[in-house]
Amino acid sequence: MKVTFTAKEYRQLLELVHLGMWTVTAYQGEETAVAKRYFAFDQRLLGLATDLGCADLVETRDDGSLQPSPKLAEEDRVRDLQSEFQNDVFWHELVMRLADRDLAGEQAKRTMETPGVEPPPSRDERLKKIEDRYWKDFEKHDLAHLVVLRGGRG
Repeated sequence: MKVTFTAKEYRQLLELVHLGMWTVTAYQGEETAVAKRYFAFDQRLLGLATDLGCADLVETRDDGSLQPSPKLAEEDRVRDLQSEFQNDVFWHELVMRLADRDLAGEQAKRTMETPGVEPPPSRDERLKKIEDRYWKDFEKHDLAHLVVLRGGRG
């Protein structure tokens, strides 16, 4: 199979490849099994840069491997996408974990107060209500209402 790209299309492909590799390696590094799985393909795509008119978007490391140049990796559009992704992950994780914590506390309290009496709403229904409550508060107040208690001492 032969595929052709314009320089603009190839640049977009390099952005996608960079964002994908950044997602795979950002927190766990390049030595993970998943990073190694994609490394050869990443190198192959980066290696086409000169032939496709984008040599300024790729640079060679000391070990001979290729990486996106600062012109690509530090471009505002790419940085904005990374920042939005990290922000979205933060909020989703925070809401899910707080809702799970609150639900576990509610269920423990219900079990202690009314053992064997009336079945509680389904876990998914209750979790959704708790998550919705957090989303509304965070959307309105950001982190202003969030209090972190360290070791229960505040």
